Amino acid sequence: MSTTVKSRLVVAALASFVLVLAPLTAQERDRSQIPDKYKWNLADIYPSTAAWRTAKDGVAKRLPELDAFNGKLETSAATLANAMEVYFALDKELSRLFVYSSMLADQDTRDATNQGMRAEMLQLASDLGAKGAFFEPEVLRLPSGTIQKYLADEPRLKPYRFYLEDIARRAPHTLSEPEERLLASVGPLASSPSSVYGILSNADFPYPTATLSDGKSVVLNQANFTAYRGGSNRADRERVMSAFFSSLGSFSRTYGTTMSGEAQRLQFLAKARRYPSSLAMQLDGPNIPESVYMRLIDGVNKNLPTFHRYLNLRKRMMGVSELHYYDLYAPLVGSVSLTYTPEQAQAHILEAVKPLGTEYTSVIRRAFDDRWIDLYPSPGKRSGAYSNGGAYDVHPYMLINYNGKYDDMSTLAHELGHTMQSYFSNKTQPYPTAGYPIFVAEVASTFNESLLIDHMLKTVKDDNARLAILGNYLENIKSTVFRQTQFAEFELRMHERLQQGQPLTGEALAALYFDITKKYYGHDQKVCIVDDYIKHEWSYIPHFYRGFYVFQYATSFTASEALAQKVKSGDQAAIKRYLTFLSAGGSKYPIDLLKDAGVDMTTDEPLALTMKEMNRVMDEMEKILPKQ
Repeated sequence: MSTTVKSRLVVAALASFVLVLAPLTAQERDRSQIPDKYKWNLADIYPSTAAWRTAKDGVAKRLPELDAFNGKLETSAATLANAMEVYFALDKELSRLFVYSSMLADQDTRDATNQGMRAEMLQLASDLGAKGAFFEPEVLRLPSGTIQKYLADEPRLKPYRFYLEDIARRAPHTLSEPEERLLASVGPLASSPSSVYGILSNADFPYPTATLSDGKSVVLNQANFTAYRGGSNRADRERVMSAFFSSLGSFSRTYGTTMSGEAQRLQFLAKARRYPSSLAMQLDGPNIPESVYMRLIDGVNKNLPTFHRYLNLRKRMMGVSELHYYDLYAPLVGSVSLTYTPEQAQAHILEAVKPLGTEYTSVIRRAFDDRWIDLYPSPGKRSGAYSNGGAYDVHPYMLINYNGKYDDMSTLAHELGHTMQSYFSNKTQPYPTAGYPIFVAEVASTFNESLLIDHMLKTVKDDNARLAILGNYLENIKSTVFRQTQFAEFELRMHERLQQGQPLTGEALAALYFDITKKYYGHDQKVCIVDDYIKHEWSYIPHFYRGFYVFQYATSFTASEALAQKVKSGDQAAIKRYLTFLSAGGSKYPIDLLKDAGVDMTTDEPLALTMKEMNRVMDEMEKILPKQ
């Protein structure tokens, strides 16, 4: 049953790796000076670390209970139900333990004690997986028809129907009990490449210093880099980006080694489980056809002219003769500075999501009032933003680094979308089917962002402000559809290289990334110049340590765009279907969940609708520009 542990913990830590999409901030403040109302209250999970440790020890002591079911699942439906209840009860508490330790560690990545608590959870998850390794092979050995008979005879098995039927689907890739136990036991070792990358990038990396045009020297840590690469001074943007990525390049050998280790981990698991490739293995878990992945890459490549139209629009609006990669994060409308207090952001978000009903808005109010959110940056706090819904019996939590800009408000709406899906799924579904698949995880978040933009355009009349908001929408498409698909193509080619026996060195990965990036940004056509140091950007992307994860940002965005268009039109049936989708958790495969909601991801329609809307927005912006 190790796959169950893995799926729940991945969902629990869902957005721990959304650093590229979420804005960072340079305005850190001491955590003790931040009012409590802007800090999450982890005491809702456990009142203290001592209580956490007591619970953790309790789970560890209960693991031998699973031994009583080893070799006995075929004896009766009641025995199978008992085994399921014991295992999932342990898994549920394990997920709760993981959420607490993970978020405590994220408050201050420099705290070795808290980092150690999170490491303990990885080991405990591995132990649970090893103890339950007998389960799936034993279920597969049951005589034909036994599972269906058990499901009919034992009502307690109803919450586990989807999981049990999925075991049969994955039968060709399920190993023997000793083999499954061995794979589960190497979990902590297998996580080493990702762990080393995380510590190096977030804690130990010697951040470079850049001297700005005003003579000020700034240390380009994660927060400062993101803040200054989007500054208004073009020379400073170039200095900052050049210094940061060149510094990453000086660690190219190390990053190449960790990435190679991660890719080899996936390749080993794919071979062990008899998959033709790492991609096939990663997509088989949620039962996503490989054609969906390939269709996305092919479709986005065919639509690169639309992306290049946006880049040329940016070039025009910035008034530069030659657009460079370091220009891509600068504000499109430099004269507009849209800022919002947390309270103003809350009010705008609540108004934007009002079409989804009173229950939806009341839960968002609770998120603010009951301290589900850790809002402001502080020294050592993990960069980026995420929502964590893995504490099933409690409520979701959000980590944000809020700096009062429109992007920060948009990020807040984004993470609240994750939170609402976790809240409704946990409320509606039993624990075994509450964790929604990652393939659909970004639908609710980008859906909220779409509603927010729609609301803001209805309230803002100033042409410059409207240009800024419309530009923000295009930025979302750039970063979520085109950039994430660019990453997905890089990841696909990287794993293909390894499968062909070619080494994954830092130098080779940089060359591969550089070629793909130049293609996407139209470097050879002089649409956007991709400077040489950008080849090291791949080592800045933590998503690559979650194999074939990033494409789901793009597919989710296109799915949410298709769904949001119907909701914004006032289609009450579409609203009902969407709320049902938020409550469905993982009760079906992701392709089927989205079909029920009203969008078919096996077709070109979602991407085509997104490209149509992107061109419509650019049309509107080009009508406003002559007035300026």
